[in-house]
Amino acid sequence: MRGKQKVVGGMILLALATSLAMVPQLASSLASGNSAQDTSGEPVPAFHNTVPDGPLPATMNPSTFNDTLAKNAYSLAARIKKVLYQEPCYCHCDRSQGHGSLLDCFVSKHAAVCGVCEREDFYSYEQSHKGKTPAQIREGIVHGDWQQLDITKYESPLPVPAK
Repeated sequence: MRGKQKVVGGMILLALATSLAMVPQLASSLASGNSAQDTSGEPVPAFHNTVPDGPLPATMNPSTFNDTLAKNAYSLAARIKKVLYQEPCYCHCDRSQGHGSLLDCFVSKHAAVCGVCEREDFYSYEQSHKGKTPAQIREGIVHGDWQQLDITKYESPLPVPAK
């Protein structure tokens, strides 16, 4: 009888531990205040609805990276930080790394090794230069439009922007 109690107790502890392990993932998705869902029914990754009053964190310097695609992604990200702050990232780094938006990917080295982050950045840059609002860009990202983006034009060094 004592052995049976230990087994049942162990199963209860395992179930409790599993439940507790899920809490940070759920909390990070909910903490951003986003309750939207994409068409697959999966919650949209973390993003912010508006930019904060204060300054946004700096993106990493593009010269840090040897890869041209990464350099270009970080260069463009620095130009549209307010937009990226309001966009979700579908590599789900909100769950795995606690990111609050797509901007966080470019504050760290994460985006340099993540094709999802880079594609969403290039998509956001192009759409913002077409006059789309961050909310409209977010709709496209949630819809998956960034996946059709031809990134070959970003495989060569970008021209230096005029100051």
